[in-house]
Amino acid sequence: MPADRIHLVRHGEVFNPEGVLYGRLPGYRLSDSGREMAHAAADYLVAEGRNVTRLICSPLQRTQESAEPWALAYGLTPVIDERVIEPTNVFEGTRMRTALRNPLNWRHLRRPSLPSWGEPFASMASRMLAAMDDAWESVDGADVVIVSHQAPIWVAHLAVAGEKLAHDPRSRRCALSSVTSFERHGTTWREVAYAEPAPTDSAVDVGAV
Repeated sequence: MPADRIHLVRHGEVFNPEGVLYGRLPGYRLSDSGREMAHAAADYLVAEGRNVTRLICSPLQRTQESAEPWALAYGLTPVIDERVIEPTNVFEGTRMRTALRNPLNWRHLRRPSLPSWGEPFASMASRMLAAMDDAWESVDGADVVIVSHQAPIWVAHLAVAGEKLAHDPRSRRCALSSVTSFERHGTTWREVAYAEPAPTDSAVDVGAV
């Protein structure tokens, strides 16, 4: 018997005083508010009565720290999965407004439908769905939490919904510490819930690819 649900959880707010697009750069930890957000996300599923028996996260520091409240709440050890990591991006380590003032960088925007500035959306969708498939088969009648990043979670949502993967990053419905939940019937995925348990009105969220 496979899992009941897969929950894709975005990490909490990152301490990023310089406002850079941090991507896969090391050393970007959660802010104090980010830790509170991560706890709110875990508390949400606990209150919903979900039985989480497996916890997966990307190898980046902010996702591992965001997984800690889940580990405490459910007595689990997080499993690192490279497939749910943030995508690559040529603007990594820069402030986007500054980078876009340089005409030499404009070539990276020539094909936003790919996108030309980083990992193709199709690649993101493929690796995320593969990770979800494996997670679905990894437990017996329980839930799996995967702590990941905005772009991979949103692209997984688009793929499951049968929508075009090309999109404006500013249009994503994937707030900090949000929980996007899926079920699989046969080989078909279906999104069943989306929640934003943590208040994010004052959050700083400029590092997503």
